[in-house]
Formats: sequence, C-alpha cells, structure tokens
Amino acid sequence: MAWSGARAFRFPEVNFGDALRCRGSIAAGVGCVSWAGSKIWRSSSSSASKSFASLSVSTEPSIKEAVKTDKAPAALGPYSQAIKANNLLFVSGVLGLVPETGKFISDGVEDQTEQVLKNMGEILKASGASYSSVVKTTIMLADLKDFKIVNEIYAKYFPSTPPARSTYQVAALPLDARVEIECIAAL
Repeated sequence: MAWSGARAFRFPEVNFGDALRCRGSIAAGVGCVSWAGSKIWRSSSSSASKSFASLSVSTEPSIKEAVKTDKAPAALGPYSQAIKANNLLFVSGVLGLVPETGKFISDGVEDQTEQVLKNMGEILKASGASYSSVVKTTIMLADLKDFKIVNEIYAKYFPSTPPARSTYQVAALPLDARVEIECIAAL
C-alpha cells in the first residue's frame, strides 16, 4: 500500500440530475483521485484548500508475489497456493490432501477438515503469517450437514477473535473432497 499526498479543491453544488446533487471537494494527487463528500469535508472558509493524505492500493505486478511450500499439497491446476499482494495474503482453496502422497487423509469430513487446516497453516507459515492474522475464511462443504463437525475442528485453530467467515454447500469439490477452505490474512 502506498500513501500519497494531494491537494483538495472545493467546488460549488453540482447537479447531476434529480438522482444526484452534491457539494464537496475533489482532490488529485500522484497515483490517486479522491472524492470527499460534503458530510466528510468541513472547512471554516469556503475558499480554504487543505492538504490531506489518502491510502491507495497498487495493482503494480511487482508487488504481487506467489507463495509455494512443499509442506502443503501442490496446486491442482494453473493457480498458486497463495498470493501476497498489498500487505494481504490470499490463500487458494485448500483440500485435506496429505502433501507427501497427494491423497486424502481419509474419506471422513473430520480428518479432511483437520488436514485442510494443517495445510493452510503451512501455507500461512511459508508466507510469514499465522492463524491469528487470518481476517476472512470461506468454507465450502459437500454437505451442509457437516457444518457442526467442521465448526468444532475449526474453533481449535481460531480460538480467540475468529475471522469473518462464509460457509456454503456446493454441488461438488475437486477430487470429491468433503471440505475446502480458503482465506485472506493480513501481513
């Protein structure tokens, strides 16, 4: 992420038709353009112009870095185990495969969930992150009836301040897995 300085310029009320009428400020700087609405912008003088800083996200390819570890199963297709970008880590969907064999630890959802989370932990570790830095997970289940069992195992890995999460039942998972989990972590 990059900070950029900018200069703000006030402008009078602008009418974009009946749907949108606003008064505010517009600011421009190197690498960013930002709009500050009238409720956000407060100025004691209508002619005053203030400097401010804004946080911008870069899409520069050199900031994107693939993560790979042999301690977790290799990707099953043309994708990375994880990508570091803009101080975030995006971990691809992880299955309950044993890294050394490429086979499921078992057919049971309990064992697969445990192995998924162990594999995810290895990817997080290889990236310089940990379970505590995970901010969002998405769980995909072959059968939503497994929700309670998966929750019990999941809770062991995220004991305090668990990340935001979505859980879905899907029509099918790769290799007929019972569970797949992906996550986003802060670096």
